[in-house]
Amino acid sequence: MAELERPERLQIMLTTDELAALENWRFEKRMPSRSAAVRELLRRGLSSDGFLMAEQGVKSQEFGVLPDGKTGDQPSE
Repeated sequence: MAELERPERLQIMLTTDELAALENWRFEKRMPSRSAAVRELLRRGLSSDGFLMAEQGVKSQEFGVLPDGKTGDQPSE
């Protein structure tokens, strides 16, 4: 079996709304796969100015793709 170009695997859990937002972005940007879309979003996020470090003791459930209480299906107010 050939060696994988990306041998590390990362599993993430998303809400239905977060997955819909990812899929919508992926479609708009014509990304070939979810993995490619996630890698591109990570690259953009990590290279952006003003990236804040998480404070000690913050739980993973406090981080999300969408703002609190917002879904991809509802128009913004």
